[in-house]
Amino acid sequence: MDNTSINYLDSSFINSSYLPILIFLIIAIGLSIIILLIPFIINKMRPDEQKNSPYECGFEGEGPVRNEFKVQFYLVAILFIIFDLEVAFLFPWAVALREIGYVGFFSMIAFLVILTIGFIYEWKRGALDWK
Repeated sequence: MDNTSINYLDSSFINSSYLPILIFLIIAIGLSIIILLIPFIINKMRPDEQKNSPYECGFEGEGPVRNEFKVQFYLVAILFIIFDLEVAFLFPWAVALREIGYVGFFSMIAFLVILTIGFIYEWKRGALDWK
């Protein structure tokens, strides 16, 4: 037998630093398969008329099922996301302010000016007034 051939069962083939990763992958794949199979094993699917009927607070649905939402709800949600992202960008900017220099400072000022103009526009349009 040739000495240059790789013996896959040799313990030196699997480096000891990669062994925890291999064990982790085996456990993760095994648990994933088990979690996916559990619902099929314990499934007690017995459909009947009561289970398949539409449920609305215990009563049969009357009239249109869907309610219309005002655009105000969506505007408030969008504004929240915009200003939440502003805060998310401000923190790393403040931490790295010394490293990014004047270019980073003035680019963030431009970003804040654009957001402030948008905020003033929404305020003047009445998007922040709850009606």
